[in-house]
Amino acid sequence: MSEHDLKLGVLASGNGSNLQAVIDSCEAGRIKACVACVISDDARARALERAEAHGIPAIAIERSTFDSKKEFEESISAKLDEHGVELVCLAGFMRIVGKTLLSRFENRIINIHPALLPSFPGLEGQRQAFEYGVKVAGCTVHFVDEKTDHGPIICQAAVEVEEDDTLESLKERILEKEHVIYPRAIGLIAEGRLTIEGRRVKIKRD
Repeated sequence: MSEHDLKLGVLASGNGSNLQAVIDSCEAGRIKACVACVISDDARARALERAEAHGIPAIAIERSTFDSKKEFEESISAKLDEHGVELVCLAGFMRIVGKTLLSRFENRIINIHPALLPSFPGLEGQRQAFEYGVKVAGCTVHFVDEKTDHGPIICQAAVEVEEDDTLESLKERILEKEHVIYPRAIGLIAEGRLTIEGRRVKIKRD
């Protein structure tokens, strides 16, 4: 880890496979970033085990222990600040981010969504797309704003839906793409190559 690496705070609620992809990219030196801490709203989340396996601070902050969402997010913000986090990465974080976190990390929170936004926002984007009968599905990395799966789009990857696809097989192929584009998006931010102009995210050439 270099002192110039972008410090990431990853929020995850479950398995953490995208977290693993980000950790692997950081440790291999493919992106100029490092995971400074992992926070989960579920103390049993495998994401925390993945963090511990790599010597990364793994922190459980459960919503049920706070009287309000504001206090919950203030606790998360305090931990992110404690670890010097510069970019917050949502990786299967099953809670809508509120004003407290958004104001503290304005334009510094990103999310990976398993559909081609603006189509199929919200829960189970893959299922929504599959049941709708699309011929092309995919995933999106975007900045987070006050609306669900709505912020400016950083990058997307498309996955063709095969005739013999099941929902599970389609999910697996979308997840493979997620593991590619999430670290790529973080890398672009770490290199200072993104600018937000309204709803458009512009990427500077190498």
